[in-house]
Amino acid sequence: MEQSDLERIFNDFYALPAETEWLEFKEAKDGYHFDKIAKYFSALSNEANLKNKEHGWLVFGVKDNPRDIKGTNFRPDRASLDSLKHEIAKNTSNGLTFVEIHEITIQGHRIIMFQIPPALKGMPTSWKGHFYGRDGESLVALNPAESEQFRLQTNQEDWSAKICKEAKLEHLDSDAILFARDQYKSKHPKKAEECDEWDDITFLNKAKICINGEITNTTLLLLGKEESEHLLLPSIAQITWVLRDEQNIDIDYSHFHPPLILAVGHVYDKVRNLTYRYLPNQSLFPTEITQYDNWVFRETLHNCIAHQDWTKSAKINVVEKPESILFTNVGHFIPGSVEEVILRDAPPDQYRNPFLANAMVNLNMIDTIGSGIKRMFRLQRERYFPMPDYDLSDPERVQVRLTGKVLDENYTRLLMESTDLDLMDVIALDKVQKGKSLNEDEHKSLRSKKLVEGRRPNLIISADIAAITGSKADYIKQRGFDADHYKTMILSYLEKFYEASRAELDELLIDKIPDALDQEQKRSRIKNLLQ
Repeated sequence: MEQSDLERIFNDFYALPAETEWLEFKEAKDGYHFDKIAKYFSALSNEANLKNKEHGWLVFGVKDNPRDIKGTNFRPDRASLDSLKHEIAKNTSNGLTFVEIHEITIQGHRIIMFQIPPALKGMPTSWKGHFYGRDGESLVALNPAESEQFRLQTNQEDWSAKICKEAKLEHLDSDAILFARDQYKSKHPKKAEECDEWDDITFLNKAKICINGEITNTTLLLLGKEESEHLLLPSIAQITWVLRDEQNIDIDYSHFHPPLILAVGHVYDKVRNLTYRYLPNQSLFPTEITQYDNWVFRETLHNCIAHQDWTKSAKINVVEKPESILFTNVGHFIPGSVEEVILRDAPPDQYRNPFLANAMVNLNMIDTIGSGIKRMFRLQRERYFPMPDYDLSDPERVQVRLTGKVLDENYTRLLMESTDLDLMDVIALDKVQKGKSLNEDEHKSLRSKKLVEGRRPNLIISADIAAITGSKADYIKQRGFDADHYKTMILSYLEKFYEASRAELDELLIDKIPDALDQEQKRSRIKNLLQ
């Protein structure tokens, strides 16, 4: 590459407002050790692949934050500098033998530019056996969402678009096709009259469920007859509903098969969707709503269908307990985090089953504009119910729990009184009521708005909010008293009875300790008081 080209590239990089996932500046002062930055060859190579860049870049001789050209004396001998190529190739998977090392002069300062090739398709680059990526400007381990993107690169075939040569029109359910037509017309009202004139094959082609009149896996999954399910083997086209009691013992179950466009309604009909009553603040009349909103339930289950990894030969599970429902589908949550989906409020970059997802959009089952999950959270907020719980701890599956009751009346009153709360703050407050930990940004936001107090993870609704929402007594129960109050109680007990066992002191104090703590934490608090 010509010096003039390198200078132009450098100037473009230098003008960027911040480092990117595929660009890193290092000052590389005298005595700088290569081991300090070796992991960046893995991270920048991987990010170049994921961001569709021709190269990743590591630039020596530039101080960042604030950005300033300093120059570097790192390995001033060219032969010593070139020897890095062997070390990089030896310690990286896929052998990054094509790393180019450029030296240029900018404003009289020596600059080194490492030009790093992107990771191979489907094969992330590691450094000494560990895979690295970038979170903004930070070096981190390659996260599960990015690992999934690499995995998908090796599986370019979309299972949902695959033609099933053995399937014919007679393998499809006529009631499902009629229902699909109604849904299509609801989604595309301008085509309603035209749709009524189409024969079934024309309709299936127009709705992008079939391809040139041929039956796809998507067609069979959504519209196929139950007895045609074998045509999808080894994939298991099944939703299993299980009812469990408080002790987690199975007391009922049902299996639902294609056509899945109809099965979702049948699963919903199985659920014990009881009427829930609560008193809005300063009201004598109870509000009555069902435990589970119809739209939220269907959106959750439709997402399970759209994002299930159907190549894994696994079914979708819906487990109902007295006051919650747990949905589980196989396959990693590709966007990475729910917060990312809500903040971005835009279509994801990738779909596991793009043909299936597009068909479900046309049939009014899901929405690819990225607002489905956000709307779920918004509807739960409007109902004053807990937010949906996404458990993404297992990289092989996604679990979503809907809670069908009010968990914390303080939280509910806060939502009723504070209708202007930002949705991200509502989600953070939901974590507080569930006793979950907050990240630094969530905690900082709630603190700055004086919504919570206490120490993490035992946060409670603040005194100001308790006063507004009429929950001052609950606030005192949650907050408890200062240490001197409890010590006075202990001393009074001893002055009266002269002695006390630990069990007796537990009995004296445990129901006076803040309700924000669990039983074990309460006992630990008493132990600290006694010490």
